[in-house]
Amino acid sequence: MSASQDSGLSRPPQTTRILAELRGPTVPPRPLDARALAALAANPGCRRRALLDGAGVDKSALAAKLGSPAPFGQSQFAIVRGNSFEAKVKADGGRELLRLIGVEEPGTVSVPDLAAAGPQGRVARTALALREATGADGWTLLDHPLLALEVAGSPVYLEPDAVVVRPDGGWTVVEIKSFPMVDGAADASKVGAAARQAAVYVLALERVAALTEGARVAQSVLLVCPKDFSNVPTASVVDVRKQRSVTRRQLARLTRIDEIAAALPEGVSFDVVERSPEELTAAVECVPHQYAPECLAACELAFHCRSRAREADAVETLGRSVRGELGGLTTVGAVLAAARGEEGDPEDPAVAALRRARALRQEALGQAAARERAGSPGLVDSLEDRACR
Repeated sequence: MSASQDSGLSRPPQTTRILAELRGPTVPPRPLDARALAALAANPGCRRRALLDGAGVDKSALAAKLGSPAPFGQSQFAIVRGNSFEAKVKADGGRELLRLIGVEEPGTVSVPDLAAAGPQGRVARTALALREATGADGWTLLDHPLLALEVAGSPVYLEPDAVVVRPDGGWTVVEIKSFPMVDGAADASKVGAAARQAAVYVLALERVAALTEGARVAQSVLLVCPKDFSNVPTASVVDVRKQRSVTRRQLARLTRIDEIAAALPEGVSFDVVERSPEELTAAVECVPHQYAPECLAACELAFHCRSRAREADAVETLGRSVRGELGGLTTVGAVLAAARGEEGDPEDPAVAALRRARALRQEALGQAAARERAGSPGLVDSLEDRACR
């Protein structure tokens, strides 16, 4: 079975041609990586990102030409800190990492050499090492294996920090991060981002496991972080089943980007070399987007999309949870008008909730004003008086 058949994500030649035209005939495609695929899963409803990533458009260059460059990516300090912590975890043959996994005798663990010529050679060497380890009935640690996942017809090479093969044939992804785990818990947003990234590795491992007898890919990953505010490694098991499912669905969407491209007007192009800022702005606006404040940490076009959402007075600028509560009310102006009783169906639950909230606010303000007129202490004065007593 070929890689494209196994992945189910092959791209028809016609779609390849269309996406190349959208990107520009002289512009090479920008390769995807695990962070980009994880970011796709973080906002699965955004057609704009799906199309641009599927076509291999350099979104950083596009954002800069649109006049909304984003200070996107890890700082140099964070990269150095992360590399230093990973080196500590893997020092002395990975003794600390193996201890966290639960291996009592690190000397009994096999660490195969994964060196090979070129990415395709490394992918093949990794697959061979995984198959050999599965049949060895022992512990095996693969340091920086290289995996391949076909996305919209193009191979994406992925390099997890480590993969552990257990004696029972189970494969577990190890993700090493430099953010702290304080009192056994880490920042939820950072853990979520790490889980989405690890879910991409799980999907890539499953392609190899499907061709390996007795192999099982764990649906949870081992997240290794510094303990509290020290540099001592600690670990936590993170379930990535939900992130894996979302990522798989989003990658499947990329096989249908020809449908998104077919809906574009004739002559639309995202060629950052040949097209003017005005032409690129018009092209980007042709593709529906789904902005949310979380995009600022995951997408190079987030600042452009935010400015457009603000110009349109869209409720998306308030966050996904607020947008979900407001139903058919799509602008801040419409929300305020519905709350004042000027627009909206009173039977609509969202409209009824807004009017009730406004009534409660007016009642609270009226009571506060009445207390002020009567010379009664305000809420702040009352609290300060209680604190003094």
